[in-house]
Amino acid sequence: MSNLLKRKTALVFIFILFFSVVVQAASLDTIGVTLLRAVTTNLNGAGISVGQAEAGYESATNWQVNPGAVGQPSSLFTYFYGTPPYVLVSSANTYPNSLGGPSGHANNVAGNYFGRSGGVATNVAQVNNYEADTFINHYISLGNTISERVVNQSFTYGTNDASADQSYDNYAAANNVLFVSGAGFNGQQVYSPATCYNGIGVGVSDNSSTPYGPTPDGRSKPDIVAPGSPDTVTSYTTPLVSGAAALLMQAGLRGDGGSDTSAAVDIRTLKALLLNGAIKPAGWTNSPATPLHPLYGAGVLNVFNSYKQLAGGKRSYIVSTSVATGNPHPPTGATGTVSVLSGWDFNTLSSSVPNDKMNHYYFNVTSGASNAPFTVTATLVWNRQQNQSGINNLDLFLYDTANSNLVACSTSLVDNVEHIFVPKLAPGRYDLQVWKAGGIGTVSSSETYALAWAFVAPTLSIAKSATNIALTWPVYPAGFRVEAATNLVSPVWSTNNLSSPVITNSLNSLMLNATNAQQFFRLRQPDF
Repeated sequence: MSNLLKRKTALVFIFILFFSVVVQAASLDTIGVTLLRAVTTNLNGAGISVGQAEAGYESATNWQVNPGAVGQPSSLFTYFYGTPPYVLVSSANTYPNSLGGPSGHANNVAGNYFGRSGGVATNVAQVNNYEADTFINHYISLGNTISERVVNQSFTYGTNDASADQSYDNYAAANNVLFVSGAGFNGQQVYSPATCYNGIGVGVSDNSSTPYGPTPDGRSKPDIVAPGSPDTVTSYTTPLVSGAAALLMQAGLRGDGGSDTSAAVDIRTLKALLLNGAIKPAGWTNSPATPLHPLYGAGVLNVFNSYKQLAGGKRSYIVSTSVATGNPHPPTGATGTVSVLSGWDFNTLSSSVPNDKMNHYYFNVTSGASNAPFTVTATLVWNRQQNQSGINNLDLFLYDTANSNLVACSTSLVDNVEHIFVPKLAPGRYDLQVWKAGGIGTVSSSETYALAWAFVAPTLSIAKSATNIALTWPVYPAGFRVEAATNLVSPVWSTNNLSSPVITNSLNSLMLNATNAQQFFRLRQPDF
């Protein structure tokens, strides 16, 4: 790719993913930030410390964010720099300083991450800006602690490094830090550190040459994508996801997801919510053995959807059962029901040598619209445990309790993410099962997991309003737009002559002039 700087140190290669412009308002619309700000209060990253690791761009010493370039005070920043063997690190709380110089790349990444104008998390409490070699070698490799829980990495190793991925996974599991990393170069395979199990690898939603998976060992990466227009590269998209993680962390800590704030901000919960809130672009597919799309992961970031699922609250399973290892595990006769159709859980599942174990989440899936189909998304996330080369085998199943038929499943043998998406589900009662394999060869008898789900049936309503016509539909789930056609025999659906909706009382409202001409309307997703 053009404008690429390659820099070698004694211990690591780092490649910069070229990036040139600050995020536009259209991107904030697409990823749900604009809508989130319209319906919540002061959800802007307040109280959250974040990290940004940057390799030198213009030169090896140019890696620092210039606070003025992103509209933030210099008092917000601490800069960290070391030299081989990276045992000692120097820090500075002022800008400019002697540790390094300004970087246009760092400024643009920061602008999308937490910049006052155009950023996602505009009111973070602290920014720790690391020179990338220092961050990798002093903190990740040596295990020295950092104070923040979300770290953006808009760089890649330019190769797949299993040892580096192991170091990141060890650090994430031990310190509950979420690493959000650019997936790599457009048109090439996803590279480390985006290929670590416990982090989030970010691709590009609006470039068909976005970095692609699977990883060399067959895992699904990237995890998620975001819009990169006008520069469709992952340096641009990664800080959007990092900023979204900071918003969810703020929401979780202040109790928006319920009283168990520790569970709400665990990195497994944040990852499950971010992936489950993503919107599926055209052409998105997966399979039971491959939970995520090789280009788009779980889909396009939408932090509003993720927030609404967080706000549904932590809801535990209804019943836990076990069966002999490898045996069928149909729904039980349990009568309890999970009380919300959008929500999350953070729980533990324990199997044994003779038995597999299941946690059952039962849902009564109904809505006010007669026989309206639902869209179902469910995401299961667990960690690769510290100092483990493998993972426990967890799967996700959706059963129809009326006939015990399997509706969908996600059963990867190599991923620590399982993801179910059913675009048309009939109303009924369903059993969403989290399953853990028993038998010999498990990493551990118990595993802690996060589960996020959404059973949604957006309905378009039409009513007369004075001399006009009002179309309304819920703001959640986000990502739908209204299209119109003049007939249903050979319809040509279009958004022409339709204005933008206005949000009122958690509803999108669209006012139309009444005419004598026949028109039909529908909701369509995605809206980009």
